[in-house]
Amino acid sequence: METAGLLLVGCGKMGGAMLAGWLAGDGAPTPVVVVEPQPAPGAIPSGRRDLAVVATADAIPAQFRPQAVVLATKPQIMDEVVPAYARFAGAGTVFLSVAAGRPLSYFAQRLGDTAAIVRAMPNTPAQVGRGIAACCANGVVSQAQRDLADRLLRAVGEVCWIEDEALMDAVTAVSGSGPAYAFLLAECMTEAGRAAGLPEELAARLARATVAGAGELLHRSTETAGQLRRNVTSPNGTTAAALAVLMAADGLQPLMTRAVAAAARRSRELAG
Repeated sequence: METAGLLLVGCGKMGGAMLAGWLAGDGAPTPVVVVEPQPAPGAIPSGRRDLAVVATADAIPAQFRPQAVVLATKPQIMDEVVPAYARFAGAGTVFLSVAAGRPLSYFAQRLGDTAAIVRAMPNTPAQVGRGIAACCANGVVSQAQRDLADRLLRAVGEVCWIEDEALMDAVTAVSGSGPAYAFLLAECMTEAGRAAGLPEELAARLARATVAGAGELLHRSTETAGQLRRNVTSPNGTTAAALAVLMAADGLQPLMTRAVAAAARRSRELAG
């Protein structure tokens, strides 16, 4: 049976973001079948002839043989979800997992040695088309399948590939968990502004716009983060006074290093 189309298993925040990116562009194979027992209101567009939604794997049309199966369910329920899709292993289908903490070997054990598997670690800015995903593939994945996985992920942001799967724990700690660090920065700036005398609403507005604007400037600029920092810093000025605290021996860098190390360690623990 010839492979055609795309199967999305799970349509939560990440799966929904990817689906929206696929339907908005022209890089994804069609038709798309979504397996989601409890879709959130408005998460899945209606009235599209190239899109079908089913509640369980058993309800997938018998003749459907997808080019790609995208596994976007929570890692905690993968044990009960993945085996139902082993029938698609081999014969031109690639499995793309976006579940944190689940290595390639985990899926090979449940899908079989013939399964072509790509493991990806995307992040939540994919919801606005500004995510980044790091990927690695097992030895069964062909170049065409690698290109397809790349195309599917580029619908919601940037993509980079690594050959050493052991690096995925550090990737998870830096970019997978990283958006939370930026959000915490905005929270901390808000509280610091409040402590300095600003009304809380104004402090929150200033912090939010500053973090978002700085991120956009970093995105658009060809200069490094370090150079952009230096561009803001006048000698003996207000920014220099603040950075003297943040860049001290016990400042932000050692704290962030410990935080990323803790996240990477937890990622290894989840992988078993």
